[in-house]
Parts: sequence; structure tokens; C-alpha cells
Amino acid sequence: MSADQSHVGDAATEVSHSAVAPAAGEAAPGEPADPAGPGVSAGARQTPEPDPGSAERQLLEGPHSRIQELRLLFRAILDFVRGFRALHFVGPCVTIFGSARFDESHPYYALARDVGRRVSQLGFTVMTGGGPGLMEAANRGARDAGGLSVGCNIQLPHEQEPNAYLDRWVTCYYFFVRKVLLFKYSYAFVVLPGGLGTMDELGEALTLIQTGKIDDFPVVLIGTKYWAPLLALLENMIREGAVSASDLNLFKVTDDLVEAMHHLETHAVDPFGLKRQAKPSWLLGERALARLTRRR
Repeated sequence: MSADQSHVGDAATEVSHSAVAPAAGEAAPGEPADPAGPGVSAGARQTPEPDPGSAERQLLEGPHSRIQELRLLFRAILDFVRGFRALHFVGPCVTIFGSARFDESHPYYALARDVGRRVSQLGFTVMTGGGPGLMEAANRGARDAGGLSVGCNIQLPHEQEPNAYLDRWVTCYYFFVRKVLLFKYSYAFVVLPGGLGTMDELGEALTLIQTGKIDDFPVVLIGTKYWAPLLALLENMIREGAVSASDLNLFKVTDDLVEAMHHLETHAVDPFGLKRQAKPSWLLGERALARLTRRR
């Protein structure tokens, strides 16, 4: 996925925080988000299906009648259309992955909030999976800095309601649609401590970069101690010949957030033709955060 393909159009990337007009499923500046999500009337809540996983199981369980297959296809298309409409004007993003299970009392929550704030201060829109835990913390950090905060939520039987710190979000029916959206608009990926879902997203990012399906976007893992077992596993894979030693260059592991932000600045801003808009004028009472756009 290259920067000149479908990441963000020239018009899309010049939108400012104030230009993202609140609509159904969006939050006005300074107001808590309506958990209904885009496409749902203000104040209304989506009625969850009895088992949000049933449709995905149905999609993957084998062949169906032609009519049923067509229905499943249109459901996926609708998921994509809603995502594209919701996120088209959010600007260049950094997607932050992390566990939904670490709440505000956990030290990782404060870490994720700080990461979201720092990424926002670089001028990026902060994108997450839109749920609780470290996703919420990263979105909250973006709000702290006055930046844009967006999410790609997923219907699940548990854990996953849109958090209250999103300016814009979409709730996906299918996991594969959500994953496309999380990668489509991003120029870098920050991976915080997490479980199987986070590992899946990390593996997807590295595989897409390794195979040339997307550009060589920076991937930063935060937490050297937490990710040490993964590094040990990869070293063993190298010894067995399953992974190339050069694949370790696809990502950076660090505890230093200053170093992490410098890595994003060096490998995401300049190489992909991003530039900062003019800084707001304090004489005019402007308080908007500096944003990134694509160079024309």
C-alpha cells in the first residue's frame, strides 16, 4: 500500500481537527463520544446481535447457496463502504495496537496514553481498534494533546464497545474489514503490550511490509521486557532458517518514547512526503495542533 495509492487523497490530508464535522456517531470537541457510531442516529445505541461472531463463522464455514453467498458479499461491501466514508478525511494516521484488557489502574494504560499524546504531537491522527484498555488510553492521549482520535471498532460478544475518546469511528462486522481499515490510512504502527489480537495485528504489519504489499512503514514495539520472548522466538526461527536475519530490521523495540517518536519522525514523516501545516498563531487565538499533510 503506497502513499500515492489509497492512503489519503490530497484533499483528504489537508483536513484540520476543526474540519471534521461531528455527525451521528461522532463527538464534538470537548464532548464525550456517542457509542452508537457513524450511521446511527444521535443518542441511539446499536442493538448488538445475539452472537456477533455468527456471521463471520458463516462466511468461513464453507460454500452456501449462491443467494446466501451474495448476501455475505454485500455485507462485507457495506462494511468497507461505511469504513471508507467514516475515515476518508482523517488525514495521515499512526495506528496503535494494544490489549483491551489493561484498564486505567494498570501501568501500561498510562504508557499507552503517553504514546497517544506524543504521536498526536507529531501531527498524526491517532488510530486504534476503538475499544477499551490500551486502545482507549491511546485515544485519550490524543485527546489530551488536542489531536484527532479515530477508531475501527469490531462487534464482539465481549470487551469491545467504542471508547469515549473517539472523534470519529466505525464499527465493523467482519475482522478482515477492520484490519484493512487499520492499515489503509496509516504511515506507521506502534505496538504496545497485548495478547493474541495484538500479535495478529503485529504479524500482519510485518508480513505486509516483508512481502512488499505495503511500503516500508516503521513498526515500533514498546516494552523491551514484554517483547523479549518474541525476540527470542524470532532468533530461534532465524537459526532454523524460517526467518531471515534481515527481518529483524522490519521493527524497532524500545522503552524510550523519545527514541520511538524520533524513529517515527525519521521513517514516517520525511520518506513518505509528509509536511507540517503552518503553526497556529497565538495572536489570532488559534490553538489547533500542527497537522501533517502530503506534499503535492
